[in-house]
Amino acid sequence: MFSREVHVEAIVVRPLSVPLCDPFVIATGRVTVTRSAEVRVTLAEGGARAEGLGEGAALWPVTVEDQPEVLAALAAAAGRLSGQTLVLPRVDGEEGVSLVALADLGAKLDDALGGKPVARAALETALLDAWARLVGVPLRRLLGGARGAATRSLSTDITIPIAEPARMAELAQGWAARGFRHFKVKVGKDLEKDLAALFAIQSAVPDARLRIDANAGFSAAEAISMGRAAEARGLAVECWEQPCAADDLEGMAAVAAALAPPVIADESVKTLADLARVRAANAADGVNLKLVKSGGPLGALAVGRAAKEAGMPIMIGGMVETRLGMTAGAHVAAALGGVDFVDLDTAWLLAEDPYRGGYEAQGPLYELPEAPGLGVTAIA
Repeated sequence: MFSREVHVEAIVVRPLSVPLCDPFVIATGRVTVTRSAEVRVTLAEGGARAEGLGEGAALWPVTVEDQPEVLAALAAAAGRLSGQTLVLPRVDGEEGVSLVALADLGAKLDDALGGKPVARAALETALLDAWARLVGVPLRRLLGGARGAATRSLSTDITIPIAEPARMAELAQGWAARGFRHFKVKVGKDLEKDLAALFAIQSAVPDARLRIDANAGFSAAEAISMGRAAEARGLAVECWEQPCAADDLEGMAAVAAALAPPVIADESVKTLADLARVRAANAADGVNLKLVKSGGPLGALAVGRAAKEAGMPIMIGGMVETRLGMTAGAHVAAALGGVDFVDLDTAWLLAEDPYRGGYEAQGPLYELPEAPGLGVTAIA
């Protein structure tokens, strides 16, 4: 295997705290400002240099790490990895990158940030962005080869966080006016209020298609009860996401057996080993990929490739992230040749946008440019 050596010239870390337009409430938490870290990495090879960007978004307690821990871990890793040389495979842009060939990079990241997937995701993303810029290709092409190069367009849902049913319906109606028809609806705190919200959304947007996400908030019996009620009301449910606790595979399997729409595992699957356990237990039909769950784009890509090979529906999602994090997720989805459910919307829930580039959007439609790397630039 031909390889290339690149030098890590600098790693800079800063907080990434952006206010939201509305509180983001799910079954297990509430945030009003992003709790993220930004990483900037400068790589050099010969006389060429490139700076890459990465975001690590915490959403405690969904993520074990919160923003202070992420920033501290990244600061320590920056001290350890700055000045090191990375051995990276040569790529031709036609074949997707070999994850085995990236063992040197993976080992260095694991050594510096093992057990800290949010921080690791930020640094890995920045390194991959810088590498793709050095090579001169979009990240989706570096990761996915010709398949990634050919996949430029994605269509996303929009998330409706938990609020009063009337407010959730109002939000859905507002997004529908901007062209959205697929809604990720957060539930899992109160079954009766959740159903009232779903029915209110249906009344406000009769052609709404729903992706219902309990964030591990229900028992199997509660999730099945909601499913039966949704079915009786004629709701267009596309999937049920993580209805039960991450380790309740028996409960997840019961829901998957009882309800017709696919059950998508989120909190239950972070690694390839998790995916294997979920499949063995028949605990889900599909899987939600998130970079910060899997320690970065490469871990998410590995789970995605395995799920695709198994014929499982795939969702790509994120925590509460800026344009930077959403763009990185979009490149992983594109590297897979597209996915079944795209949930890359949280940049539109923020009151400010600290970045430009990465994608052009018209309503729910993403168009990824031909710019090298992620194509994202920090405004400040």
